[in-house]
Amino acid sequence: MKSLGLQEKLLKNTGKPEMVFLSTVTIGHLLIHWYTNLLSLALPFIKEDLALTDVQVGAIVTVQIGVSSGFFIVCGFLADSFRHRGALIICAGMVALGIACFVIAIAPTYGVILLGSGIAGFGTALWHPAAMRSLSLTFPERRGMALSIHGVGASIGDAIGPVIIGAVILVVNWKLALGLHLLPSLVIAFILWRGLAIMKVSERVKTDYKSYLGGMKNLFSSPQVIGVLVSNTLISMSRLSMLAFFPIYIKETLDSSAFILGVYLALLYVMGIVSQPIMGFLSDRIGRKAILVPSFASMGLMYIAVTMVSSGLMLGFVIGVLGLFFYAIMNITQTAVMDVAPEGVQASTMGVIGLTGLPFTLVSPILAGYLVTNNGIDSAFWYAGVTALIAAAVLIPIKFKKYS
Repeated sequence: MKSLGLQEKLLKNTGKPEMVFLSTVTIGHLLIHWYTNLLSLALPFIKEDLALTDVQVGAIVTVQIGVSSGFFIVCGFLADSFRHRGALIICAGMVALGIACFVIAIAPTYGVILLGSGIAGFGTALWHPAAMRSLSLTFPERRGMALSIHGVGASIGDAIGPVIIGAVILVVNWKLALGLHLLPSLVIAFILWRGLAIMKVSERVKTDYKSYLGGMKNLFSSPQVIGVLVSNTLISMSRLSMLAFFPIYIKETLDSSAFILGVYLALLYVMGIVSQPIMGFLSDRIGRKAILVPSFASMGLMYIAVTMVSSGLMLGFVIGVLGLFFYAIMNITQTAVMDVAPEGVQASTMGVIGLTGLPFTLVSPILAGYLVTNNGIDSAFWYAGVTALIAAAVLIPIKFKKYS
């Protein structure tokens, strides 16, 4: 109920077209994350079917995130330069994720799995810069809140998708469960197209490349941006270790079913449904740094706590607390960069965030796989925890702009 009350504050005095746009893009974000997390759910089954090593499992996540991060800058530039094509870019992302699920489902070899993972990353890159740019400029004075509501959709998709599909996999083969997602993605893309009227009638601005490059230069001159980029790279490295090896830990170490795995994955995200609008609201009032530093530190402690509790309620509690921040904090990080970004490069900020840390995030799941191979599965969570704590420490000396 608290989150609904905060959303009402955002929507008060907002016109109907803006409300329709916010609702549509939030529902679309729900579906995007439903599709994206199917790969995490499938990882233990892919590993088992193809007899993969831990390093190869890490490489699957690396390809997905690497392609996503690499294309963020390209898709961000397109979204900034062809604003009236934003709806088309967003809908293409939905279709790409449907294709990715189908490719992974029919993949006969590890190489084709990597191809499907890359297509999934491309779909993610198509969606986020265009959607977040439009939200940022449609709600400039309540940017943190608007982006957090957009994130609530993601958390709902992250929470319900693994549980539902995990239950389905108990009845049907995991490949069938993934492959059947292709056709709905085409239908969903068409429905989204109809609801994104604001993006389709946006001003047809001809790109001024000199201004664009100037905006990017100004962006990198901000200590706030540099600090956020470094800390975000570290927190992304920790998240990827968790995403790669938490499913393996639940299925292999704890010997749990696909449904139980889905429940734990849901807990990783469900608390963000409540926490995101609250964090967004507070960040608009007291500043981004006041939210980011304690959130990163809390994530680090919870990663380590995974290794110290038994399965069942205690592990569920730890994952639930981690879930308050696991996805929600990404929106605050993005907002902190958008606060100091010129209007002409709003979408490209996502590309900047992804691309600057790309060499480190690409290596992270593979490094975690190496640690797991040599030191056991707990090392993946210790690695994630220490990295997240360093991310919090990086931001402490940085002075942030307070946007209101």
